[in-house]
Amino acid sequence: MRFATLSTVRAAALAALCTAPTWACSAGGPLGIDHRLNYDDSGIWSRHNQLTLQTVVVVSTLGGALWEGRDSRLGSTLWKSVDAMAIGAVAAEGGKLIFSRSRPVQTDDPNQWFKGHGHKSFPSGEVLTITSAVTPILLEYADEHPAVWSLALLPLYDAAARVKVQAHWQSDVLASLLIGAAVGTLTHSRHESIFVGILPQGVTVGWKKSF
Repeated sequence: MRFATLSTVRAAALAALCTAPTWACSAGGPLGIDHRLNYDDSGIWSRHNQLTLQTVVVVSTLGGALWEGRDSRLGSTLWKSVDAMAIGAVAAEGGKLIFSRSRPVQTDDPNQWFKGHGHKSFPSGEVLTITSAVTPILLEYADEHPAVWSLALLPLYDAAARVKVQAHWQSDVLASLLIGAAVGTLTHSRHESIFVGILPQGVTVGWKKSF
């Protein structure tokens, strides 16, 4: 059932990225869907909102894990989200170094790969971080509490926003959604969080027990 729900998330992400009206025209890139949109850093798509969302996701996930601790169901899940964010961050930085793809703000050609330092379009670290953070929570709670599915809108919004400000191509954010979902699924499947296993017990026991 959980893998079925993950497939639903992936299908929704693909539909959102490939069928949105503003992205309807095929152009280039590995999937033939990449083209540069008109720059839009206003309103809901503003860079400020993107940074605020990423900060809220990271701080609330890590803060919630530290507060709840490893022994509660929520705390255990949040620690697995912390694992996923850390793994996702490493994967994103590795991908940027290896592929060094030019961003849309740097070129209108989506086929510019291996361009060296300063070209970091693939994958999107922010989209990967948010996706990896919410995936363990979706897998743990969405079947019981359907409202939790609303969290899936966060990485989808960020994916659209990153393309709107010409920071990434459509295939960059699509790959980030899929990689983040895969990483989140992997950490969720573990019996115990990686960080819980390596950090001192006093760090992971839960701050709420001190109050």
